[in-house]
Amino acid sequence: MSKIKVYSEIGKLNTVLIHRPGKEIENLTPDLLERLLFDDIPFLKVAQEEHDKFAATLKENGVNVLYIEVLMAETLDQHPELRDEFIDKFISEAKVDAAWTDRYRAYIAKMSNLDMVKEMIGGTMKIDLDENNKEEYPFITDPLPNILFQRDPFASAGEGIVLNHMWSVTRNRETIFPEYVFKHHNDFAGEVPFWYNREDNSHIEGGDVMVLNEDTLVIGISQRTEMKAVEKLAKVVLAKDKFKQIIALDLPKSRAYMHLDTVFTNIDHDKFIAHPLIFDDMDKFKVYKVTAEKTELINKPLADVLEDLIGKTPIIIRCGGNDPIAAGREQWNDGTNVLTIKPGVVIAYERNWKTISLLKEAGVTVYTIPSSELSRGRGGPRCMSMPLDRDKA
Repeated sequence: MSKIKVYSEIGKLNTVLIHRPGKEIENLTPDLLERLLFDDIPFLKVAQEEHDKFAATLKENGVNVLYIEVLMAETLDQHPELRDEFIDKFISEAKVDAAWTDRYRAYIAKMSNLDMVKEMIGGTMKIDLDENNKEEYPFITDPLPNILFQRDPFASAGEGIVLNHMWSVTRNRETIFPEYVFKHHNDFAGEVPFWYNREDNSHIEGGDVMVLNEDTLVIGISQRTEMKAVEKLAKVVLAKDKFKQIIALDLPKSRAYMHLDTVFTNIDHDKFIAHPLIFDDMDKFKVYKVTAEKTELINKPLADVLEDLIGKTPIIIRCGGNDPIAAGREQWNDGTNVLTIKPGVVIAYERNWKTISLLKEAGVTVYTIPSSELSRGRGGPRCMSMPLDRDKA
């Protein structure tokens, strides 16, 4: 029996993986934002308080909350023989300059496993090892601020995981941690099949993967996920799990549509929340059915495709409603990126008040969390979490 069980987006959430933000947030500067794929610099103290409220809300609703940094440290505690290999792999993929390699290895090797993992995530400055260093670029290893968004490095699908090859080299190191955890941690080793591997050269990210039901995965072909990766995934997952098809939604390749879950999320048996553009501009979208044998265009609007998939007319709740200003503002602040913790019950950022009102009018229960700082990273509750176990919807 696999330790991963995720056959829907909406079944009761039992176990989830997250990351509490750390010093990687404070190692951001305006000059590094573009390089590190972050839009702003959150205030760490407040971001941690907001994230703790998110974790508390999950726990109050009976969810077992795990942290990737803790699981990775536990893996090394359980298997000390892996430590040198893990350090070497991280140094190689961080592209540490040869002039710093030995000093950096010695620096982190003295730490406890948990402190070492946090240091790897947080980034190490040259002045940490040489207080007189005057080199222009400040880091030996770059921080990993996007690891806050645990939805992306891998995706739980059925009884296995899609271990992703990320779109940007900047983020690819994030996938080292789940690779070691699911291969070696005593709670997961030998019990989690991999439907995709990070060494593949076609990119795919978890924010584009929606587990609609036992038959169907819905995957966005976005700025950060390629059709080629989806077709490769189909050959494996459709042969080895219960899924029968993948529906691929071809999104515009822009930052506004960075991942599928930034514009479209399943929240109940018949309810979806969506940015209005995904339905108002359907001429810009194509929908495909992907099987192990072929990829074929579906000549239907997305709403009709959804009706076929769920067996009832879908109710589409528009992010921001019919107000284009509210829609733009709240989509930017992750109004569509809610986390469903049971059918018709979601966690949302409190700032998206217009969308929250519409959700409640539609009969959805909404738990709100503060987000003045978390939202600066352009990711909501769904982005910040990766379900490992859900009840069937």
